[in-house]
Order: sequence, then C-alpha cells, then structure tokens
Amino acid sequence: MEFPEHRDMDLTMLTSMGVEVLRFDAGQHIIEQGSSGTDMFVLRSGRAAIAINGATIEEIGPGGFFGEMGLVDGSPRSATVVALEPCEVVPVGERSFLFLVHETPYFALDVMRTMAARVRRMNEKLLTV
Repeated sequence: MEFPEHRDMDLTMLTSMGVEVLRFDAGQHIIEQGSSGTDMFVLRSGRAAIAINGATIEEIGPGGFFGEMGLVDGSPRSATVVALEPCEVVPVGERSFLFLVHETPYFALDVMRTMAARVRRMNEKLLTV
C-alpha cells in the first residue's frame, strides 16, 4: 500500500487559533542543530533543506514538515533547516498538534510515517558507510 508523503492540510485552522506564520529569507536558518525547541513546523510556502552536520539529507516543499522530534521528546534539535528560497512556516506546538490530530486524525499518521521514513533513510546511509 502506498501512502502520500503529505496530505494537503488546511493551515487556516492554526492561523485562526492565532498561530503566527513565520517568514524566512533564502539562506536563513529556520532551526539550528543542537538548539532547544519544542515546536515542529509545517512549510506553507517555499523550499527548505534539512542538514545534519552540514550535509543536506532532505529537501522539502510546501506541506512538508520538520522539527517533529523536538515536539515529541523535547531533545535538542538533531538537524539544521535552511530556507532555500523565501519560506513561510507555521509553528506547531503541543497544544496545536493535539488539535490537529483531533480535527484531522491522518495528520498524526503523516508525522509518524515521515519520521519512520527519515529514520530508515538514515539507517540505510549508516549501513552503506
């Protein structure tokens, strides 16, 4: 069975709750590896690169998300995310995450599937080194 990488999400649910859209210029760091943070982020527009120790491991576009591990476990950021072009991102804290899961249950599955896919890709890279 194939699953879409990301379902279209109506981010107006969050912005109507008062969640502020954040804007970043190309080249600007959205999050820094090693920094603290408990929000995940949904990319509303633009493209961003996820990098670990300076090596890009993934590029994402609108509807993609990052920072989900920080939301789940509160540990320091495992990657840096850099805007490749002007980006708009919507921060999702725990309260907003629970709201999204309640209103759109597939959102939680999308997050878990993305996390699993990223872990599998990293495992494959480790096995080939």
